[in-house]
Amino acid sequence: MNQKMIKYIIILFFLLSFLFVGPAFAHKVNVFAYAEGGKIYIESYFPDGKSVEGGRIEILDSQNQKVAEGVTDKEGKCVLPIPKKDDLTIVINASMGHKNSFLLKKSELGE
Repeated sequence: MNQKMIKYIIILFFLLSFLFVGPAFAHKVNVFAYAEGGKIYIESYFPDGKSVEGGRIEILDSQNQKVAEGVTDKEGKCVLPIPKKDDLTIVINASMGHKNSFLLKKSELGE
């Protein structure tokens, strides 16, 4: 192969790779949580910055058992009491394949 052909193949490879990255990125949802004053504050949003309204929140303990649940408001936020002093996984399900989780360590829950 000549240099020009190799260059075209490399460019084609990168262009085709974007076809597969786009759909995966489209189903991404971000979730962040922190504990303060006996409560867990959860925020969730899409990559474009739009809030996740009506997203289902589940909090799982270190044994993967559901210990709390809630729903995000129009700003993508949800506040729940700390259900248990344990490592907690915050799961957001924003429907249509949009799902993600955030690990909130026991040490971050305060006393």
